[in-house]
Amino acid sequence: MAASDLVVAFTGASGSPYGLRLVEVLLRAGRDVHLTISPAAVEVLEAEAGRTVRLAAHEFDPNELFGPRADIDFARLHYHHFRDFRAGIASGSFLTGGMAICPCSLGTLAAVAHGVSENLIHRAADVHLKERRKLVLVPRETPLGLIALKNMVAVTEAGAVVLPAMPAFYTRPQSLADMVDFVVGRICDQFGVEHGLSRRWSEEPNTRS
Repeated sequence: MAASDLVVAFTGASGSPYGLRLVEVLLRAGRDVHLTISPAAVEVLEAEAGRTVRLAAHEFDPNELFGPRADIDFARLHYHHFRDFRAGIASGSFLTGGMAICPCSLGTLAAVAHGVSENLIHRAADVHLKERRKLVLVPRETPLGLIALKNMVAVTEAGAVVLPAMPAFYTRPQSLADMVDFVVGRICDQFGVEHGLSRRWSEEPNTRS
């Protein structure tokens, strides 16, 4: 446990490639990642990325989620079942450097906005708000209804950062991977994690990490 540890949650919104790439980049940057996944996210992961995930703690295998990658240190990946309120991230006494819900479903957004801690994802988000730690919510939805917009205002007023998955085009993306990396890079910026995922405004293109 260290203040540099980061919490990442996958929920049931479209945008699973963002979450997968975020965890990969954080691990490659040497950060410990505490990962929790909702059942709806499992369905999205299979539909969008062809990844099969078993949520039971004794069955979870990061190789099934990310594929066997020699350059990723899975020893730094700590998985927590979404119903496990005994996990450290359910308590403010467990130090972290912040949390990202990526992607963040509008249902999860609503739960966070109204303090409804029905699972570990909601509870960990609530902990980060009450402890005044960085909480980044990455919704991927369009168009946005009035309820979602009001919930975004509510979580922002509570201290969270709403970071919609909106790729930019000034970087001249050449692939979907480039567009994913732009959003992931902006999330990393929120946590002070160095990366070379995309060029910044008025800078030359960087080598992707």
